[in-house]
Amino acid sequence: MAEDIPFVREIDFDYGGVAQVSPLIRRVVARNPSAFTFHGTGTYIVGRGEVAVIDPGPDLPEHLAAIEAAIAGERVSHIVVTHTHLDHSPLSRPLKARTGAPIFGFGPHGGGRHEGPEVEEGGDMDFVPDMVLRHGAVLSGKGWTLEAVHTPGHTSNHLCFALAEENALFSGDHVMGWSTTVVSPPDGNMRDYLASLDVLMARTEEVYWPTHGAAIPDPRRFVRALAGHRRAREAQIADCIRAGLCTIPEMVERMYQAVPRNLHGAARHTVLAHLIHMVETGRAAADDGAATAAARYRLR
Repeated sequence: MAEDIPFVREIDFDYGGVAQVSPLIRRVVARNPSAFTFHGTGTYIVGRGEVAVIDPGPDLPEHLAAIEAAIAGERVSHIVVTHTHLDHSPLSRPLKARTGAPIFGFGPHGGGRHEGPEVEEGGDMDFVPDMVLRHGAVLSGKGWTLEAVHTPGHTSNHLCFALAEENALFSGDHVMGWSTTVVSPPDGNMRDYLASLDVLMARTEEVYWPTHGAAIPDPRRFVRALAGHRRAREAQIADCIRAGLCTIPEMVERMYQAVPRNLHGAARHTVLAHLIHMVETGRAAADDGAATAAARYRLR
């Protein structure tokens, strides 16, 4: 279960300060701590002189000022967004206004599937990239190269970015060192999330830089543990149904006893994502035919 995942929960940072975390990477952490953002959004600056800014973060004037201080005397050539939650993309627009740099991302929030209730920080419905990226697209600047890796699951428009020069991956919220990732339907999709973990397992990057938390130094081991955790959750769901706990609130009460109750809402969304996946793969069924938050479930 989660205790088997080698979480990294220690991170050295100062709000508003800039940390040189590798030869090509600097990080500035926004002051937006929460149950879903850990200490806050880690904005990454890649390169020297001509730089890319990855995940500018929430629309906080103090964070914009911190980024501007970190890049003083340099030119921003690319503003890069992993996905469109409110803690990742909104500051891209003020940063573009200040620097003139174009915004790069997969596309608008939700892919037409954002009609459901929001969890986490909510969606940035105003986001429209200047340049649309698809899997395998390459961005480059002076001394750095970024490859887009489409990793849907947390959101349908989630991208990771591989930094070739350091064999590193900016993993956004798809893989976070401090916690598992919330997968919330309708835009979040467990089938897609697990398939995206397989995509990362086939790659060779030696370190991940998530937007929240510290670096992940042994990423393949970490991703393998995340996939095992998801399989274990689905086994727990099956055990709940066998025990007569056939609704999502009943399952969450049993499965998340050790988790603070203020996080049970997000847990219900993730359990729904697992049940949709189990229904799609023929392992479970909903009594009324539709896999919804209100349905009763049975095994098949």
